[in-house]
Amino acid sequence: MSDRPIPVVFHPIFKPKPWGGRRLATLFDKPLPGHDPIGESWELVSLPGHESHVRGGPLAEQTLGELVDQWGEDLLGSAQLADGRFPLLIKFLDACEHLSVQVHPKPAAGDTTWQPGIKHEAWYVLHAEPDAKLFIGLKEGVQPEDVARVANTPAMVDLLHEWAGEPGQCYYLPSGTLHALGAGLVVAEVQTPSDVTYRAYDWNRVGLDGKPRDLHIDQSLANIRYDVTDDMIVQPAGEVVGPAGSATRVASCERFAMDVHQGPTGLDASLPAGQMRVWMVLSGAGRLTTGDAILRFGGGDVVLIPAASDDTHVKLDATCKWMETTIPAPDA
Repeated sequence: MSDRPIPVVFHPIFKPKPWGGRRLATLFDKPLPGHDPIGESWELVSLPGHESHVRGGPLAEQTLGELVDQWGEDLLGSAQLADGRFPLLIKFLDACEHLSVQVHPKPAAGDTTWQPGIKHEAWYVLHAEPDAKLFIGLKEGVQPEDVARVANTPAMVDLLHEWAGEPGQCYYLPSGTLHALGAGLVVAEVQTPSDVTYRAYDWNRVGLDGKPRDLHIDQSLANIRYDVTDDMIVQPAGEVVGPAGSATRVASCERFAMDVHQGPTGLDASLPAGQMRVWMVLSGAGRLTTGDAILRFGGGDVVLIPAASDDTHVKLDATCKWMETTIPAPDA
């Protein structure tokens, strides 16, 4: 194990899903296993039973949890652990069919501390088939009794706000938002580290084992928020500064901020130290150099850049687009 924090990339963890597809292989050249539809590629995770392992380099096969233990603040900077674990879960999703209408645990009212099970998430659309849509949040005026009356029926979908699937658009879903990712979409997902999901309607579908998937009607109804507004879901774009100059902030909350960067071939720049960064490389190629360590990256890679990488340089071998996720300081 290297004592010096350096940028690393991890092996993806592929999740077969009945609604998934095979587009992560065509879009990002990911080595999808077998022939099952793959709905999710977990790129950065430290949860019980799900642990990312470093792909190649001097830290090959070390786990994310081991890096957290070894590097501590040199990795995390001011970012706080979530229930003792790495504070983000990063994925790519490929939806060839609609996902279930679902909700994640509702935070306790007025409580801004970390609560296990809470899953704030954001979707950045990478690919959309014609007429693809997302279902996020309830239409204005919908009440709890309206949702309870149509739970586990197709009429649930009529209560949800539909959003156009447009590449480059980002949608933020605070935990407790009723939602479903629509068919024909590939998205980058940034979320807090939880895998707790309550399904309220699953399109009368069966799982890959041929059996109906579990539903969680009572838990769903108990955890839906009715105060999530459109301007919370689609936030106004902001401007930030990155190694290639101006970049666009597409979503932020108290647990993470997401900025989209683009750089030209030949860009050679230093990265500022002091803050942990996660890059989801959406296109292009380049390398990160820290001392004698060189990490090459390309489209579909997710790079963890430690806070203490104070002499890290990026050089782009092709025009590159990446989404950087950071964690705001606790007092920000």
